[in-house]
Amino acid sequence: MPLLAELTGDETMDNCRTFVFENEDHTLGNALRSIIVRYPEVVFVGYTIPHPAESTLNFRIQTTPAVRAIDILRRGLQDLEAVCDVTLEKFDEAMQRIK
Repeated sequence: MPLLAELTGDETMDNCRTFVFENEDHTLGNALRSIIVRYPEVVFVGYTIPHPAESTLNFRIQTTPAVRAIDILRRGLQDLEAVCDVTLEKFDEAMQRIK
C-alpha cells in the first residue's frame, strides 16, 4: 500500500493532513477510518475516492494540536494489520476444525 503523497493547506500544522494512497479504494479507506475514528485524540477522519475511474484514495486526518496526523496514520495502519492478523488466524482455526 504505497503512500503517493501528503497534501496539506498549511505546512505548519502537523495535526491536519490529507494522505493520498495509490491503487487503493473503499476497502482500505473504510477499514482504516473505522479504526482511527475511535482514537480520542482524533478530531476528524474521513476519506474520498476523487473519481471512480482512478484508483486513488484521499485520507484526511485532523487531531488535537499536540498529536501529529502522520503518527495517527501509522498507528491506524498497525492496528488494522493486527486486526487482519487475528482475522486470518481465526479463519485458519475454523478451517482446521472443518477438515
